[in-house]
Amino acid sequence: MDEVKIRIKRMRGDQDEDIPLPCYMTEHAAGMDLYAAVDQEMLIKPGERMLIPTGISVAIPEGYEAQIRPRSGLALKNGISLLNSPGTIDADYRGEVRIIVVNLGAEPFTINRGDRIAQMVINRVYRASFEVTRELDPTNRDSGGFGHTGT
Repeated sequence: MDEVKIRIKRMRGDQDEDIPLPCYMTEHAAGMDLYAAVDQEMLIKPGERMLIPTGISVAIPEGYEAQIRPRSGLALKNGISLLNSPGTIDADYRGEVRIIVVNLGAEPFTINRGDRIAQMVINRVYRASFEVTRELDPTNRDSGGFGHTGT
């Protein structure tokens, strides 16, 4: 498996040394857990969304992106998910990684300092160009859209 080196910066220096850096929790995990760098607990009511800081910025290498995705355990147990999911961190972005968290559950949810709130997956990016044409190659599906194969 290829390894990509990513430079990382703590946005507030030593102030967030207690917050773990992104890390893989198992040997074959695709995503690295991201942690909340909040200064006090944040209560997210049902239906509410909040922007949660991670305290880090990253230098994604050219030709790659980082996708920010929900954590399945938080989604199943608490109804906590991410808006704009997956979020994309482009190779030229150097601002703080912040997570748009939404509470889709029935109960308020508290995010504490150091909680695992999302995961980050690194992917290759392929640039596309378009060629205008009058016809596209036909397929069996052709223009069949939502629900075209039945329920």
